[in-house]
Amino acid sequence: MDADPAATTVAGASGAEERERAVADQALAVAAAWSPPDAPPSWWLTAAILTAIARDDVLRAVAAGIPADRVPALLLSAALVRLAGQRPDDPVARYLPRPGGEQPPDDGGFPAAVAAFARAERDELARLCAGHRYQMNEVARCLDVVPVLGRIAARDGRPLALVDLGTGAGLALHLDRYAYRYRLADGTSLTCGDPGATVRLECAVRGVAPVVPDRVPPILGRVGIDVEPHDLADPQTYGWLAACVPPEATAVTRFAAAAAITRSEGARAVRGDVLDVLLDAVAGMPEEATVCLLATYVHVFLPPDRLARFDALLDHLSRRRQIEWISVDPLVPLGPDATTTVQGLDVPAGWLEDNRAGGVFGVVGHVSVRDGVRTGQVLGRSHPSAAWLEWLDGPAERTRPGGRIRGT
Repeated sequence: MDADPAATTVAGASGAEERERAVADQALAVAAAWSPPDAPPSWWLTAAILTAIARDDVLRAVAAGIPADRVPALLLSAALVRLAGQRPDDPVARYLPRPGGEQPPDDGGFPAAVAAFARAERDELARLCAGHRYQMNEVARCLDVVPVLGRIAARDGRPLALVDLGTGAGLALHLDRYAYRYRLADGTSLTCGDPGATVRLECAVRGVAPVVPDRVPPILGRVGIDVEPHDLADPQTYGWLAACVPPEATAVTRFAAAAAITRSEGARAVRGDVLDVLLDAVAGMPEEATVCLLATYVHVFLPPDRLARFDALLDHLSRRRQIEWISVDPLVPLGPDATTTVQGLDVPAGWLEDNRAGGVFGVVGHVSVRDGVRTGQVLGRSHPSAAWLEWLDGPAERTRPGGRIRGT
């Protein structure tokens, strides 16, 4: 029997509508995470772009045509920023911040400007999205990592070796070249690193104060792993990566400064799938150093079967040497239906509801693996671009032999 053309049309429309709803939900969730009600005013444009993707018919349709595993809302937001930067005479371009500059104000004209831009540039936006992946290099996330590195070094008394998973441009591999400031609720601050550094990272601390070392522990080895390591010396590559940074004045400024350090100093990068090349990368690290796997907003994009393969790989690695896995990832699955962390760690009561109500946040987790036995804990949570860090007061460690820690 032939298919009913009318029924096929309705089914197709329903599928398209469902994809558009999913894109809109994703865009609004990310907007809420980056720019909540208490965010500094400079985050207005990030929220406005994502809100436009959710609500504008043209932008939502373009995003709905992007495969779900490529994070459509974020990929299209980067394409908008990249293309607007290449059209300096277009009205939408005047809203974009420049490195070292101030955040252009919200004068109420952005929604109309971006809607007109989308209609004029629809095909080019779709082409940009088809030829790229979203690759955010947020150097401020090093603020989430440094306290964990400090506790590992204090415990072991050894230098560190960094293996940055999904390294992108490799900005995190130079975290010992940056200055850090953690602003406490009582008006005081904790600092780490060289106060004269060109890259100065700071965040507000919620909850208890983390233990922050005076300086980043000594690093004996560093290597990045990525399916597509990025060469910041290439203007086109640099332009795309800069567009993936939230269009907020301090974010674009710190990216430019960190990229300058990375171009100057470089670091070894291994091209390949982390599941294929991690063994060799770790094998090349100095034996006298503690191996620390850094992963910020990486594992959240892995499907369950690949997370399981990574878990098995960690167990295998730990038979050779102790592995420290530091993760800063949203709850999974990404979005309001999340139930756990990528490390399989339980989170404090209320965090799942916060995720449903208030958008995405990064969970700071630390798992040690030795001879297949895991010890891990959630240490805190953070803003996606590290505007704030909420530290926990003495979370309990969980231990189990092999596999993920959750459920023990």
